[in-house]
Amino acid sequence: MRCFHARPGRMSFALLLLILAAAAGADTQTGSETPPPLTMRLDYFHTGNVELEVFAFDELVVEPLPWPGHPDRAVDTTGRGDYFFELVDDASGELLYSRGFSSIYPEWEEMAAAEERFSTFHESLRFPQPEGPARVRVLRRDGQNQFVPAWEIRIDPADILVKRAPSPARAPLLTIQERGRPADKVDLLILGDGYTPAEMAKFEADARRMSAALFAVSPFRERQDDFNVWAMAPASARSGVARPSSGLQRHSELGTRYDAFRSERYVLTFDNRALRDIASHAPYEFVQILVNNETYGGGGIYGMYATAAVDSVWADYLFVHEFGHHFAALADEYFTSPVAYQPKEPDVEPWEPNVTALLEGMPPKWAALISGSTPVPTPWPKPAFEDYARDYQTRRQQIRDAGRPESEMNVLFAEAQAFFDQLLSDAPNSDAVGAFEGAYYEAEGYYRPAMNCLMFTRYPVFCPVCSQAVGETIDLYAGPR
Repeated sequence: MRCFHARPGRMSFALLLLILAAAAGADTQTGSETPPPLTMRLDYFHTGNVELEVFAFDELVVEPLPWPGHPDRAVDTTGRGDYFFELVDDASGELLYSRGFSSIYPEWEEMAAAEERFSTFHESLRFPQPEGPARVRVLRRDGQNQFVPAWEIRIDPADILVKRAPSPARAPLLTIQERGRPADKVDLLILGDGYTPAEMAKFEADARRMSAALFAVSPFRERQDDFNVWAMAPASARSGVARPSSGLQRHSELGTRYDAFRSERYVLTFDNRALRDIASHAPYEFVQILVNNETYGGGGIYGMYATAAVDSVWADYLFVHEFGHHFAALADEYFTSPVAYQPKEPDVEPWEPNVTALLEGMPPKWAALISGSTPVPTPWPKPAFEDYARDYQTRRQQIRDAGRPESEMNVLFAEAQAFFDQLLSDAPNSDAVGAFEGAYYEAEGYYRPAMNCLMFTRYPVFCPVCSQAVGETIDLYAGPR
């Protein structure tokens, strides 16, 4: 059943409610009406340092729209994420819903500052409202990357303290692409931050441009009909978002800013409550935030959200790369860029689908895609790559330190990508799936599946392993083809 809208590209909130309820309630097998469950959100505080991790209940919220997911795809079978949560019926113990996810919190633990002080992050878990009391169980990976219990809380949808009065919608909901009822599709919400009232037409154009960029890349291109794409931008008083390292201070409605964890290109929001309240007025499972800035930057957290600087020359790449983190839990494969994290020791196999530690007796998790004639580890021109990358990173830092125009950075990026493309395309094994050393921010001990990939350089193609991971996520929400 296809939804409709009264005016191209725009839909009133009241009309959307009626459409969602009707579309999600129609039983295609029997023709009977089965109302979808409400959408419930558990908000909590995530606090700690390198030695202690604490979860603390904040509130239970009923969001204004019905649950957008399909009841037959309630259980996560992908096994991804730093964390995993389960919704379990309190009386019967039946598993009602589960999803893997990641969090900003483990990144905090890897900061040197976490050895000296505590920090707190506000987070949310969303799920279909259960019919009666239930338990939410949060598991976290241990030192061997196995899920172990971290927190459990009993919830009761009938509790009088459940928040049932949603905040008013902050912006009109735009329909970028609508291919079916939300329950049958992946629902992507594009949010804008740092757009003034006078820039709303720009936001709509940006959202459409970035959606087109996503569906220009395989396997999203082949699976475009499995997606609905919505967009919304609460107006900000001033254009752009904060970038403290350059002295740019801004209040924006989603709280997005550069310099997360003191990495000048890392763009996150730490205002989760604002994000979730604003997003609750759209049917969504994934969120990508467009920051109305030119300076190169972005970020992506699996199952939480992704960000991208929409006016960067490299916006198409940024959008797809960061969405790869958020959507399919893809790890960064680069290893020459400076990051704020403490070095990793390759003594445990990473859980991410596109990196491996090649531990003794353990083949790469993508071994089925490796030809018998491809050596593992797989040779590649790593010394030449590293020699150039060291000089390139020095020049990049000099441009930033001197406060040079973004155009100079773009020229450097283009020069570097041209060098990397030529070096890697001309090398033996350039088209092979194998195990190429250098990934996960480390030059040694971790391996990526292809010589080049959208998760390694600004190359515009996902490797076969990353493509497979993306396809598996689409299947989880929209069903396999």
